[in-house]
Amino acid sequence: MNSFRTLGKKKKMFRKLFTRTLQLIVHKREPLRQFTGPLNSIVILAQEKIGDSILLTPLLRNLRHSFPHLEIHLICFSEASTAFFRNDPHVTAIHSVKNNIVRYYNDVLSKEFDLLFNTKDSPSTNFLIQTILIRARFKAGHAHPYHEGLFNHLIKIEYHTRMALKNCSLLSVLSVRTREKECRPYLPPAPVSGAITRFSEKINTDVLIGLNISAGSPLRCWTEERWHALIKGFPDMQFVIFSAPGDTNMKMRLEQHDNVTVSPPTVNIYEVGELVKHLRLLVTPDTSLVHVASCCNIPVIGLYTKAPQDLSRFGPYLVDFEIITSSTSQVSDIEVEVVASVMQNKLLQQLDMATGGTTESSNKKTEFS
Repeated sequence: MNSFRTLGKKKKMFRKLFTRTLQLIVHKREPLRQFTGPLNSIVILAQEKIGDSILLTPLLRNLRHSFPHLEIHLICFSEASTAFFRNDPHVTAIHSVKNNIVRYYNDVLSKEFDLLFNTKDSPSTNFLIQTILIRARFKAGHAHPYHEGLFNHLIKIEYHTRMALKNCSLLSVLSVRTREKECRPYLPPAPVSGAITRFSEKINTDVLIGLNISAGSPLRCWTEERWHALIKGFPDMQFVIFSAPGDTNMKMRLEQHDNVTVSPPTVNIYEVGELVKHLRLLVTPDTSLVHVASCCNIPVIGLYTKAPQDLSRFGPYLVDFEIITSSTSQVSDIEVEVVASVMQNKLLQQLDMATGGTTESSNKKTEFS
């Protein structure tokens, strides 16, 4: 653990030194309040993870709606984000930084764009290098001391703002007004297997509850024993299990319960969305499935560690939700009884609303201790 902390401190020190050096040697750009002049092309530096990619989609849709003929170029730093946007109808071109340097030079570095937008709200070495290398008449980013002088406009927005809204804040620089509900994310189309299509068609939408058992780190995972106990506690409910490839065996063991519907494995996030849109409720750790639920407007019960920014910046957005927060740094410390109680209340709330009751859905945070 100490070695990881030491490595993290060294990376932070290098990033600080690197960005300060850039600010000293790079010609300072003229500060401007708004973008002016023709807008024919924009280049956007897209963040690496699937969840980040999902949260960028509202900006793409609003740009395409407001500027139908705009060339929208995405700079992708990972295979995951490249694959995610490959079929997005709002995107003109995707450029991978790491694959073919000659092609990248010809398609990006040799050209000049009207506008560049760096989506990172904190200094990133790779993102700042591309910000400097890519030629653009106007460069916009988020306000940060290490960004000063490198952009024409720094967007000032509260750090704990939802990332979908933070991305859409670029629209204000373009004098485009948008309502919050117009910033709901979406999933670009992707191929869907016949097995997923057939399963999606037979789902019983009245009773199906989704359980996502996978997370990006061990600290965010709930234990298999707790998932088993939760399923046993609701014998009259029908569940479907979502998992990453590495958790397939756990998914198969959970599917041995009589009240779990066996589902085919999903090979991309769009296939996940094809199933999530049929759910009555999704229970999930802090992962990209939270954002898939936002795309489909499906209620969420989220299991989170005690890290405020994970919820404030990347929590459920524009959906009915309740968050259960561990009192420790591990989701596994959340007790089954707490999740079961929250789930029971949410289902009763849905039933009351469906039968004409007066109970209103509310977004809550439950801290387990």
